[in-house]
Amino acid sequence: MRNPLLLLLFCALLMGCEKKTEPQLPRIAIAGLGIESSTFSPALTHEEAFHAKIGDSIFNRYPFMDADSTLRQRAEWVPTLVGKSLPGGTVTREAYESLVGQTLTLLEKNMPYDGLFFDIHGAMSVVGLDDPEGDLIRRIRQVIGPEVLISTSMDLHGNVSKRLAQHTDLITCYRMAPHEDAIESKKRAVENLVSRLENGKGKPKYKAWIPVPILLPGEKTSTRVEPGKSLYAQVPDVEQKEGVIDAAIWIGYAWADEPRNHAVVMVTGDNKEQVTEGAEKLANSFWDVREEFEFVAPTTSYEEALGLALASDKKPFILSDMGDNPTAGGAGDVTWTLTELLKREEFHAPHGKSLIYASIPGPKLVEEALKVGVGGKVSANVGAEIDDRYAPPLLLTGEVTAIREGDVHAETEVVVKVDNAHIIVTQKRKPYHKKSDFTNLGLHPSETDIIVVKIGYLVPELYDMRGDWVMALTPGGVDQDLQRLGHKRIIRPMFPYDEDMERPDLSARLIQASDELD
Repeated sequence: MRNPLLLLLFCALLMGCEKKTEPQLPRIAIAGLGIESSTFSPALTHEEAFHAKIGDSIFNRYPFMDADSTLRQRAEWVPTLVGKSLPGGTVTREAYESLVGQTLTLLEKNMPYDGLFFDIHGAMSVVGLDDPEGDLIRRIRQVIGPEVLISTSMDLHGNVSKRLAQHTDLITCYRMAPHEDAIESKKRAVENLVSRLENGKGKPKYKAWIPVPILLPGEKTSTRVEPGKSLYAQVPDVEQKEGVIDAAIWIGYAWADEPRNHAVVMVTGDNKEQVTEGAEKLANSFWDVREEFEFVAPTTSYEEALGLALASDKKPFILSDMGDNPTAGGAGDVTWTLTELLKREEFHAPHGKSLIYASIPGPKLVEEALKVGVGGKVSANVGAEIDDRYAPPLLLTGEVTAIREGDVHAETEVVVKVDNAHIIVTQKRKPYHKKSDFTNLGLHPSETDIIVVKIGYLVPELYDMRGDWVMALTPGGVDQDLQRLGHKRIIRPMFPYDEDMERPDLSARLIQASDELD
């Protein structure tokens, strides 16, 4: 082709054809708020607790979506706002409206979208508002429209209201408690979303939702032991059926008092028979084993638990101070257990038992420790600034053996030695569930006789480190004695509150798609 004009024309046509064949990537937003909020705790959660991330910093939450990942490259991503808080008290209305307002503004600014990854926990409580996650997704729909494909990732201790089920298209939750599969579950939610956009199938034809009238604490429903282990083992079998996209069982959140607080089963897909049968199978299996759920470790009164720990020669003997567990929504500053521990001569006598207590907030003591430094003496009140219902603030006097600043949750950590006991005092509450949480403070957990942690069931690292373990029925905002808490607004009858209730209707409710709602 010697004519240069013809050659240029041919090249232009060729380039034009190439442009037409380039696939257009789906445009997907990311948004979500996550917290577990106890309505039985006097604590309130404020906006700063969510450590909200905006824009590309959100990707740091999802290791499967780093810049070089295949999943990242399959879509054009628009991360807006994702906020995640430690479990705590009810969220203030001001904090909620501020975070929601920022989210909606960012979503509107960056429209349009083909999809949205909705990353939530599912157990948020807000002052004066029922079903915050259902409210949030409804308000998101008002901005982005009913046609956008939304895929929701949740904790299995979250709650799935009918409103949430209506406005989401795809939905899944963790299948393990402790949550060793948290990242895997979020990835599954994103994979499902991207795949449905790529293959053009879009919204699933069917969403089966079954409320199951069971409300049990996580410490009785771990998938590490039976019957939870076998129950959750059925989920992948349902998911793998032809025409099913995902299947999930939510235990629900026991320490909040709303009509949505109960267990739920959901299955999504395009085959009506497989979706409904799968959901009903899981729901009935759950109901059939309801009376088999027991605490995942020996559980007894504080007095008996401490007696077992003192009599043991296994190191470390871990005692769970369950009633004020901040990982379940407790205030984290109840002083009752620490006060009782420090009354025991065994922790003061020469060659007595060694103790680590993790932890108690004490901003005044932390301030004093920063002035005197390591090796100095401190004496200040700790705890009970938020929850003083069971014991008053505790005057703690001892030697500072460690100071560590910059923790994302505690901010500043101080170790105070009181004879044989090492008490971890924090600027703000923090759960201790990794060996490094202790060793970073110069402590030696494996060589310590007794470790008391404000946790319920042990997460894997502590579980593997334990010499022995018992859970103590201590007081607090996440009291394991649910009958004692006094729920008034949950839907009755409910197991175990009404043990003699008749078998409930566990047939599948087919939920409308978001674009079919009035």
